Amino acid sequence: MEDCVTPFQLGLNQVEPALITFADLRPGTRDRIRPPDSDEEVVAAVNPGSDVTLRDVARASGCSVSTVSRVLANSRPVGAGTARRVREAAERLGYRPNQVARALRSRSTATVGLVLPQITNPFYPTLVRELTHVLDERGRAVLLADCDDDPAKEAARIESLLARQVDALLVVPVDEHRSRPAVTAAAARVPLVLLDRSCGPGVADLVAVDNAAGMALVLDHLAAQGRRRPCYIGADGTASAAAERRAAYEAGVTSLTPGEPPLLALGDFSAAWGREAVDRLWNERQRGDGPAFDAVVCGNDLIALGAIQRLRQLGADVPGQIAVTGFDDVPPADLADPAVTTVRQPVRDIAVEAVRLLERRLATGQDAGHSTYGESVGGESADGESADGGPVDSGPTDSARPGAPTAASPSGAGTRHAVRL
Repeated sequence: MEDCVTPFQLGLNQVEPALITFADLRPGTRDRIRPPDSDEEVVAAVNPGSDVTLRDVARASGCSVSTVSRVLANSRPVGAGTARRVREAAERLGYRPNQVARALRSRSTATVGLVLPQITNPFYPTLVRELTHVLDERGRAVLLADCDDDPAKEAARIESLLARQVDALLVVPVDEHRSRPAVTAAAARVPLVLLDRSCGPGVADLVAVDNAAGMALVLDHLAAQGRRRPCYIGADGTASAAAERRAAYEAGVTSLTPGEPPLLALGDFSAAWGREAVDRLWNERQRGDGPAFDAVVCGNDLIALGAIQRLRQLGADVPGQIAVTGFDDVPPADLADPAVTTVRQPVRDIAVEAVRLLERRLATGQDAGHSTYGESVGGESADGESADGGPVDSGPTDSARPGAPTAASPSGAGTRHAVRL
């Protein structure tokens, strides 16, 4: 099977650990093979062009080898002056810590696997960027795997990352049900946090936006604009985000259209589906087979972009005749004409919370507890022209300051860490 796991962040020594040999090995000594005690024990074998060792840095800085090792590994507190001397000496000599040696010694690769359903969705590069920044601050690199929305590929990518000895996994599952076996098995082997989408209760901690609250913001905004006959274009799969947004729309739209069944067009999370769905709804409307909708609520921004494009091609006035809303606030949303009124996901907060959970698990092996954010997340960065110019932003939903986590309480696996809108 083709191996699509690729290093996302530079800094990993690409020498396979299985190829490392020690100069002092001789026939009959196999039972005495052990992990090295320091970087310098393997630097000659895996990096023969380098002659700078920890002893050289120690000599230049006037410190012991153990102190130099602590400073460069950030393993224990060291005085500021001492740490500065060590780092200056290491930089002056051109010393670079050997990641393979460190992994052998610490039994940690300082890497986290990140598994995504479809990297071409513009929401995910933004998430990758924030996760990479947060993990980099903690001295961890990212190995990225794309699954092409295929649960079988997802299972293979997860196994490939585990074979590379990642310390933990962050997973955006392809499907709530079909992804569950592979995710459950992986969560039993390494710390694992789900992002954006769930695999059902009892599998792993989840950090995600509150989709129901986001959809409520959209419907409240449309009601304030006088829209009374919306329709919904979304995804029909069993990814939890798709199901939650669809269910929230169906529950909330009854206040706008009492006594009428919700008007739904379900396909996938693509701009192409947005265009196709508009064609269907528009043709039904023109033939008199469907209601005259005055707003299109979209399951994500890609659908909204396709819907706006096709509505304008059909001669509809957006937003005058038909308002359009999205969800996620991906970078292309503000490039549309008109710009998409959308709900912004707090991607930075999601990344910080996910890494916090992983670090807690890595440090203690215990559940990290339950936390929520009391942040109102709106579409103020998008001009909102596709829905009469108003941002989807209702202000803080509770008394917590924006962005601050509420009090944590103990919980088991499967806790939902919802970033509340």
